Amino acid sequence: MKILLTGISGQVGWELQRSLMSLGNVIYMGRNQLDLSQPDTITTTIRDIKPDLIVNPAAYTAVDKAESEIDLAMAINGVAPGIIAEEAKRLNAAIIHYSTDYVFDGNQNTPYRESDLTNPQNVYGKTKLVGEEAISSIGVNHIIFRTSWVYGLRGKNFLLTMQKLAREREEIKVVDDQIGSPTWSRMIAEITAQIVAKFQQNPSDFFSNKGGIYNLSPSGKTSWYGFAKAIFNDDFSNNERKLQRLIPITTQEYPTPASRPAFSLLDNQKLSDTFGLKIPEWDQALKLVLDS
Repeated sequence: MKILLTGISGQVGWELQRSLMSLGNVIYMGRNQLDLSQPDTITTTIRDIKPDLIVNPAAYTAVDKAESEIDLAMAINGVAPGIIAEEAKRLNAAIIHYSTDYVFDGNQNTPYRESDLTNPQNVYGKTKLVGEEAISSIGVNHIIFRTSWVYGLRGKNFLLTMQKLAREREEIKVVDDQIGSPTWSRMIAEITAQIVAKFQQNPSDFFSNKGGIYNLSPSGKTSWYGFAKAIFNDDFSNNERKLQRLIPITTQEYPTPASRPAFSLLDNQKLSDTFGLKIPEWDQALKLVLDS
């Protein structure tokens, strides 16, 4: 199988390089090789490579910056996935794409299912939803994974930001009224690889039976403050840390250019049932990260 993997410098893309390498001939591409803001480049690249499967974690992920860079965010998150899907369909190839919990408005108080009404409240979420809809409407063989609060040991994410601030500040204030589930980038990559392996075993009708949208995030829930507490494990005595106090605050006390949903917990039952996967709790995954 020839697999085209985009966005290899991102958190998920970097992990996917390792997870997919045993499953076929993987062609790795970062922004320098494949700029998703340039439609002609996308078309030419895919037609040259002729992949059997395109795995597309590449995205514009600067949630606040997207509010002022609407056209760029839309080009990468909204327009590019549609072009990729069109080219994949033309080659009779398949696509695995990644989306976000921010396609929901956060007004629910029960975990969102894949079939629940979308209503994004920021530019990032709106552009990601446009990308989802483009892929779904084209009729290409596809899986779209919605994930949430992605973090890992590289790139820009909440875990690394908290660790950095703990070395610089005695006090950190963290929002405590937004609820979700932190998702380790390696978990995303490993679940993706398991599903690609299942596809290889039965490619003929795999997507007709199992294609579509899935929530890919851990079980359990927390707030950003709860996530931060778990990162530090209430231990502020570490010699590398200046941090003495972690203080919970409200969203109103920490205004940002982009609105965030107050509740964006994703129900992962469909993913678990369809593919026979056991998905860990978010805090179990975080412990593995911290122990490593």
